[in-house]
Amino acid sequence: MKKSNLYIGLIYLFIGIACLIIALNFESRLEGLLYGFSGAGICGGSVILWKYYYWTRPKNKDRYKEKIENESIELHDERKIILRDKSGRYAYIVGLIVISVSIVVFFIIGSLNIIENTKLIIVYLAGFLAFQYIIGIIFFNYLNKKY
Repeated sequence: MKKSNLYIGLIYLFIGIACLIIALNFESRLEGLLYGFSGAGICGGSVILWKYYYWTRPKNKDRYKEKIENESIELHDERKIILRDKSGRYAYIVGLIVISVSIVVFFIIGSLNIIENTKLIIVYLAGFLAFQYIIGIIFFNYLNKKY
C-alpha cells in the first residue's frame, strides 16, 4: 500500500480532531456542521489508517497484490469503462430534468411564501445527491446486464 494512503488517513484524522476541538470550545451556529465534519474526519481517517496497517502486514501482502491486480483489471476493462460513461451520462440527464423541475417548484413555493427557512432546501439537495448516486448505480447495473 502506498505511503500516500497513510498520509491521507493522518490528515483526515487531524482535520476531524481539529473540528471536534473547535466545536467543543466555541459556541456557534455551525456546531452541528463541525460535529459532522469531526465524525467524518475521525471515522474516515481511522478506517484509512486501519486499512493501511492491515494491508502492509507481511502475511497480507500477497492478498493485497492480488486485490490490486483485480481492481486494475476491473478499472481498465473497456466494456466497463463504456458502461460507466453511459450510466453517468444517463444519470446526468435525469439529474438535469429533476433540477429543472425543482427550480420551477421552488420558485412557485417561494412566490407563495411557503418556505420560511432553508432547511427544506438543504434536505432536498441532500436527497438529490443520494438520488444522483443511486440512479447512476441503477443505470450501470442495468447496462451491465443488458450488454
